[in-house]
Amino acid sequence: MMDFARTRKLFYMPDGVIYLDGNSLGPLPHSAVERVSSLMTHQWGEMLIRGWNDAQWMTMPRRIGDRVGRLIGAPAGTVVMGDTLSIKVYQALASALDLVEDKSRRVILSDSGNFPSDLYMAEGLIKSLDRGYVLKVVAPDEVEAAINETVAVTMLTEVDYRTGRLHDMKVLTAKAHAVGALAIWDLAHSAGAIPVDLAGAEADFAVGCTYKYLNGGPGAPAFIYVAPKWADKARPALSGWLGHERPFAFDLTYRPGDGIDRMRVGTPPIIALAALDAALDAWDGIDMADIRQKSIALCDLFIREVEGKCPSLKLGSPRDGTQRGSQVSFIHPEGYAIMQALISRGVIGDFRAPDAIRFGFTPLYIDETDVRAAVDILADIMTNNLWDQPQFKQKALVT
Repeated sequence: MMDFARTRKLFYMPDGVIYLDGNSLGPLPHSAVERVSSLMTHQWGEMLIRGWNDAQWMTMPRRIGDRVGRLIGAPAGTVVMGDTLSIKVYQALASALDLVEDKSRRVILSDSGNFPSDLYMAEGLIKSLDRGYVLKVVAPDEVEAAINETVAVTMLTEVDYRTGRLHDMKVLTAKAHAVGALAIWDLAHSAGAIPVDLAGAEADFAVGCTYKYLNGGPGAPAFIYVAPKWADKARPALSGWLGHERPFAFDLTYRPGDGIDRMRVGTPPIIALAALDAALDAWDGIDMADIRQKSIALCDLFIREVEGKCPSLKLGSPRDGTQRGSQVSFIHPEGYAIMQALISRGVIGDFRAPDAIRFGFTPLYIDETDVRAAVDILADIMTNNLWDQPQFKQKALVT
């Protein structure tokens, strides 16, 4: 297994902090500070608008898309960056529905473990189209049985954001294709956390964010993947000017660009892309199999230690490491207060309603020493009921 001591040094971490929330927002890479500063002074500052050509800003979404693509099993030229994850969900779903051959199909299938924003975007699209589509939401373990000839598109998040439960992308995609449906995968909690093979699974579309395990920073741009067979057939629902065949011809009629370029919408966020580009340097030379092996070991250690020292906490994630992503949740009725007490002691995780305290394990900067130290603090909080204080029960805007 790879020694991650090198990558640990690549990230800024405040003194006295054990950071177990990289599944929500990755820490700051040291190189991102220098990269963004250089872009702002030497490129934006000195080049001004010439930076679009001279600094190759315009090609950044495709170039960085290929860097992300390497981590998710996507061939070169099939991933592009830009906009937010919700926008990319909307794009993927609209295009997939349009590509389904049997227009009598009206079911969009998802599950109750999907991130709510994905479901909201589906609901909004359904209302806008007004063609009789329905969103069917089943329990995660009922998805495979629910895939039948009524389904037009499956829209699933590979790793459940609350529990870490892992869907089998290859099996469910094959089932969707067998009944004539298309498959969309949300990789928000997969990219940079577990090995992903979009090409091998024959996924039709995939989307994801880059501010979690990829450490691109708050609000970092999202990505969208379109399988090569659909690249020149997918009709963009959001026909933005940079998805046009010739953006600077300024035609008054939209014509989609070639391949993945048609999934570009508006002006790319260059400063944010620069930060992400720097963050992706940490992945150079990294084998995702090594990441996976180490993350399972860290999660398993955390589970054993917590169950041994904090018996009042109930495991809310799959016990089998091969059946979960790189995160672990424990359940307690006072989960919010417990997490706030942990944060006050320098152990940062997060809370997901109604009762889950959630921890992410990223081998790039987390090791066994961190895990044991975090559990010792958690055990002190639970054994002595230190969470039972008014200041820990005041809900903040972000949990």
